[in-house]
Formats: sequence, C-alpha cells, structure tokens
Amino acid sequence: MAVRFHSHARQRMVERGATEVEVSAAILEGERFEAKYGRAGFRRNFVFEQQWHGRLYATKQIEAYAVREEQEWLVITVIVRYF
Repeated sequence: MAVRFHSHARQRMVERGATEVEVSAAILEGERFEAKYGRAGFRRNFVFEQQWHGRLYATKQIEAYAVREEQEWLVITVIVRYF
C-alpha cells in the first residue's frame, strides 16, 4: 500500500526528526491502533543510538496518524519520542 504525506505531516517530520522511510515503515510494519476522528494510528520503535538536541538516546519511536484514501494512507501528522 502506498503512503502519501500531507504538508502538515512533512513540516512536523522536519521539526521532530523523522524521515519518510521511518514513517512509511511505521505504517507498513508497525503496530496499528484506532485514533480520534476515524483516523488510524501507527507506532514503531527504531534503534537510534544518536544524539538529539544534545542528549544521547537509544530508541526513537515514530507515531503517525493517517487516513485511508482508496489504496493509500495519507499521513496527517507525526509524533516522535526519544528515549
């Protein structure tokens, strides 16, 4: 299934340190859960072992919220957690 990105999602990805590859992997291979307003949420953890804003983190968690449009997912927003 294809994944498209809303401009809002692209802005949040840049601000929060997520890549298109990571978000697509979260949607296609991660955990799926129900979200508000009929949206689907997707979550996946990635090995990070890098610095983000001056702190070292072992894991990066990508959480994407999307709506299904025919044969593709339209990503509305993306949240990134580092731990």
